[in-house]
Amino acid sequence: MGNLADNKPHAVLIPYPVQGHINPLIKLAKFLHLRGFYITFVNTEYNHKRLLKSMGPKAFDGLIDFSFETIPDGLTPIDGDGDVSQDIIALCKSIRKNFLHPYRELLSRLHDSATAGLVPPVTCLVSDFCMSFTIQAAEELSLPIVFFSPSNACTFLSGLHVHTLFDQGLIPLKDESYLTNGYLDTKVECIPGLKNFRLKDLPDLIRTTNPNDSVLEFVVEAVGRAHRASAIIFNTSNELESDVMNVLSTMFPCIYAIGPLSSLLYQSPQNHLASLSTNLWKEDITCLDWLESKDPRSVVYVNFGSMTVMTAEKLIEFAWGLANSKQPFLWIIRPDLVIGGSVVLSSEFVNEISDRGLIADWCPQEQVLNHPSIGGFLTHCGWNSTTESICAGVPMLCWPFFTDQPANCRYICNTWEIGIEIDTNVKREEVEKLVNELMVGEKGKKMRQKTIAMQKAALEDTKPGGRSYMNLENVINEVLLKQKQV
Repeated sequence: MGNLADNKPHAVLIPYPVQGHINPLIKLAKFLHLRGFYITFVNTEYNHKRLLKSMGPKAFDGLIDFSFETIPDGLTPIDGDGDVSQDIIALCKSIRKNFLHPYRELLSRLHDSATAGLVPPVTCLVSDFCMSFTIQAAEELSLPIVFFSPSNACTFLSGLHVHTLFDQGLIPLKDESYLTNGYLDTKVECIPGLKNFRLKDLPDLIRTTNPNDSVLEFVVEAVGRAHRASAIIFNTSNELESDVMNVLSTMFPCIYAIGPLSSLLYQSPQNHLASLSTNLWKEDITCLDWLESKDPRSVVYVNFGSMTVMTAEKLIEFAWGLANSKQPFLWIIRPDLVIGGSVVLSSEFVNEISDRGLIADWCPQEQVLNHPSIGGFLTHCGWNSTTESICAGVPMLCWPFFTDQPANCRYICNTWEIGIEIDTNVKREEVEKLVNELMVGEKGKKMRQKTIAMQKAALEDTKPGGRSYMNLENVINEVLLKQKQV
């Protein structure tokens, strides 16, 4: 290894091991790489096998100064080909119990590799805030560590105020009936920075009757350790969440909005990492050819993300709502989207949509959203999908499922007014009506105009000199480059 490599800063990044957390952190890794960092990206063994299966066994060969490492996840292996998302509750429990030791061992191996001159010495850590055990390793090695939140800042703020919700008697719920009796419409006025939020708009982990809920404890523990991090960064912008970021900035000395990362990376100089993908399912790129045959802004893109599951009955309602709308659509149906296994769509449905509908297993979402033929997005409102849709200037139909998605939906439909919510108990008549409103209605036109204005604001924020861009520059220069290896 030459002197140039010896002088490179070396960042070790680790995401929470699900698709929606891996994708934004790999974007940040690419940006740091472009800024001269040697990157070590840490996946679980399970997810790395899925990556190699989806992308090919040599997908990561030949990368320069960018390596992938793995640690075990401590979970019982999944039967079959293991091409499904893992159980969140089991994952959270295992992270708290099993991850610190192999993470320490990995850092030790990297130290040995650096001593042997194979890689630069590790100089900093970047961790998904949900992987908060990393703070202990950082402190043991006296390394700067940045906590990264791939979700909205609202979710982080809500996690900080779980004890407030307990103290106010708002949670835990008295019994299961409180999920459906209107109680969740209760306004939340005890969390500063959240305007006109109801309990149903907060991350759904608060919808529990158990005060010792394991996932709730997991999040509370993670945000509780955040003050020990050298800095905290969010894949959001002050433009998107000004009230929340203003409140958080009074609570933490080094907290920054650096997003949307899609827009940030789009405006960065591209190199051989531009094509580096981390999709856990194999992408069907033939859908891009299909989109070429469609008129501008004529196609509804439908994707419920990597974790949402639904009953076969609800999928059928969506299917016929889309078919009856008569609008062209591209629908991504993951192999594990339907509870209890795959669903077979009827030949009647297939015949009905033959000239205007395409169904695929997975796709390169950002390429699809930015295709000229896409006019609307029927989404689960994951934060990645939300920000990517904004960055593409595409308005949304919203069907939130869990975690931060209710809050994202609240922002989309009420604060920003760039989307319409579909009732949880989805019916085909409503889907048909709202798809047409989105694509050809007056409300859809107004939402499209507002989304394009937000797209322009995101570009301004993330271009050199923009607020998000400068925030990330500050994190790089004042935190990640502050201290060389110990």
